[in-house]
Amino acid sequence: MRLPRSGAGWTIAVFGVLALLLGALGLVWPEAQLRMLGFEVPARRAAGDYTGTFLTASSMASFNMGVYYLLAVATEWRAFYRFTVVFRLVTFTVFTLIVLADVAPDRFLGVAAWEGLGAVATAVGLRWDARRAVAPTSVDGPDGVEPGAGESAGPAPAAGTVR
Repeated sequence: MRLPRSGAGWTIAVFGVLALLLGALGLVWPEAQLRMLGFEVPARRAAGDYTGTFLTASSMASFNMGVYYLLAVATEWRAFYRFTVVFRLVTFTVFTLIVLADVAPDRFLGVAAWEGLGAVATAVGLRWDARRAVAPTSVDGPDGVEPGAGESAGPAPAAGTVR
C-alpha cells in the first residue's frame, strides 16, 4: 500500500486502519469490543438475544469500511474524502442523540466524538491541501513554467518578416 499523498489522505488512512482493526477485533473477540463500548457482557445470553449476530454484522461492516477507506487513500479519491466529512458528521449526531436518549451508555459518546473529530480533521485536511496546492504566478504560464523557458530560438526569420 502506498502512503497517503495529502493531509486529508492521512486522516482517511488513520480512520481506515482503525476501522479495519476494530472490525477484526469484533469478529475475533466480540466481548472485548462490547466492553470497550461500555456494554455489559453477561455470562449467558437469553434466547432471542441476537447481540452476537448484530455485533458480527457491525464488525464485518467496520472491517469492510476500513478497506474502502484505504482504497480511497491508495487512489487519492478526494470526492470520497468530502463525502465522508458529511456522513461522519451525521454519524456523530445520531450517536450523540442515542446517548442523550439513554439508548446507549455514556461511554458511547467516545464513538460519537471519534466520528465528529474525524470529520473535522478531514475537512481541515481538505482545506489545508487546497491552500497548499501550487497556483501559477502571474509570470508563469498555465503549467507553472515561465513562458519561453526551454524554447529554442529556432532559425532566424527571413529578411523582411516580422516575428
